[in-house]
Amino acid sequence: MSVVALSVAGSDPSGGAGVQADLATFGALSAFGTAVLTALTAQSTAGVAGVHGVPPAFVAQQLEVLLDDVEVDAAKTGMLGEAAVVEAVVEVLQRRPLPHLVVDPVMVATSGDRLLADDAVAAVRDRLVPLADLLTPNLPEAAVLLGGEEAADVDGMREQALALRALGARAVLLKGGHLPAGPDGGGDVVDVLATEDGLEVLTSPRLRSRSTHGTGCVLSAACAALRPRRDGWSATVRDARQHLARAIAEGERLGVGRAARSGRGHGPVHHHAGWWDAGTGAPLGSRVGP
Repeated sequence: MSVVALSVAGSDPSGGAGVQADLATFGALSAFGTAVLTALTAQSTAGVAGVHGVPPAFVAQQLEVLLDDVEVDAAKTGMLGEAAVVEAVVEVLQRRPLPHLVVDPVMVATSGDRLLADDAVAAVRDRLVPLADLLTPNLPEAAVLLGGEEAADVDGMREQALALRALGARAVLLKGGHLPAGPDGGGDVVDVLATEDGLEVLTSPRLRSRSTHGTGCVLSAACAALRPRRDGWSATVRDARQHLARAIAEGERLGVGRAARSGRGHGPVHHHAGWWDAGTGAPLGSRVGP
């Protein structure tokens, strides 16, 4: 049976993040992608130059029309931008709950540009997070949601993952990529998964790459695409992390964006890693299975 996945997020014309990255990730993981746009951005590998929000009523209309026709198996939210859009999305999802809702509380782009208004933070925390089957914040986002300091080590991440789950999310994947790297720039990336079964610490080698634009979008989209065909969040997250690691490793070979190539920006990951070679375009046959 095919899986239909939904992205409720902003547009990135460079293709590295946002709805474009989500749809590419859905396709790479054998899910049919649908999308509701919440904002238009003017951005590239150099950063975000402008944001134009979609009216909240039209965001809600997109969702309603889609759900009237299409049976969605899993969904993710990304950039919502402002409190009124958060409220519009929440109002629809409360009336029409979706299975396997992944909430990526997008607040800041990889370039450092702010993507969530200050007044929207409370709406995300109090209204959207309690609807989440999986919440996927990074360390700065977790600190904002909890109103405290960023976790400085794995013990702190454990505490914050539990505190975030106490906000109402059924499961939390706290991403530790912002923890300091080793002295040689290497070491491990540590994430903490908190579910009703307890805490799980997930590690993988840190990849030294500037192709990190859209990593949060890709990971949350991968979780949504894979969850309907996995037994639980642990297996889902493990496979999603594997997909992201390959996408980062092959990203620099894409050579997308002058800013990224010159070292002044961040290039995209290779969303279709395992399907075609980033350097030659030749088709491949090894990927994270459906």
